[in-house]
Amino acid sequence: MPYIAGIDIGGGSTKTVVIDSERRILGRGLARSNADFDGVAQRSMGAACEEAGIDPSEIDYIAATGLGRYSLERRNIQITDLTCGARGAATLYPEARYVLDMGAQCTRAIALRDGGKVKTFRTNEKCAAGSGGFLERVARYLEISLDDIGNLSMDADDPQPISSVCAVLAESEIINHVSEGRSIPNILRGAHDSLAGRTISQLKMVGFGQNGAQSDGGEDEVVVFIGGVALQEGMVVCCEQRLGQSLIVPEHPAHVAAYGAAILGLQRHLKRVDASATSEVQN
Repeated sequence: MPYIAGIDIGGGSTKTVVIDSERRILGRGLARSNADFDGVAQRSMGAACEEAGIDPSEIDYIAATGLGRYSLERRNIQITDLTCGARGAATLYPEARYVLDMGAQCTRAIALRDGGKVKTFRTNEKCAAGSGGFLERVARYLEISLDDIGNLSMDADDPQPISSVCAVLAESEIINHVSEGRSIPNILRGAHDSLAGRTISQLKMVGFGQNGAQSDGGEDEVVVFIGGVALQEGMVVCCEQRLGQSLIVPEHPAHVAAYGAAILGLQRHLKRVDASATSEVQN
């Protein structure tokens, strides 16, 4: 039985998913990203293999994705994280028609074709105010753990607006809120709502709501929320309020792109095996 690893080397963390020939997830790994992308990827894959109960040397095929995908020496193929995120979300939820992918470096809105292929997309990579990196800055300034942002945001009773689309100016607004004595939960909810507004605007640009089903959450409007920021409950709530419907959030949203990479890697591996077998028969 072949073992396939999908490794998503992102700006914030590196995720690995190990699957078998039936696309079953055997193990997941996570490591904080740094300048040594190859080393981080090896640690992440090692953790996934340990959970799967196999040795990294038993991996038959490795598909790399994410911004650091070219840095992974032991890879068989590299695939864009846009393609992998779409495929992973559609495999988990075949009814999905849109994907929101919010990570440390950028936010993407993706419209899907049948089979999990990308129909069209919009991405925000020019400014940290449109990604999870902005929330990391907010957490550092407020001296709280990034893991606590999602829950603290839910305690807000008077969310403070953050209107700037520039990360630097947005931080200035946060400083003003702090100096005025605004509570941390209210500032965090304002940050979540600001980011949600930009994100949902991107989603509408790729077609969400154009079939008139937005208000009643019709089947054609099913949206899957992936990426590390999807772990923050306050962010999910703000996006749902902006959409007017619920989002599907996978149990492990940060690993969805890695799962998609593993699936695409499995397809390539099986094609290679079939081609090799055909060649041997012909010879």
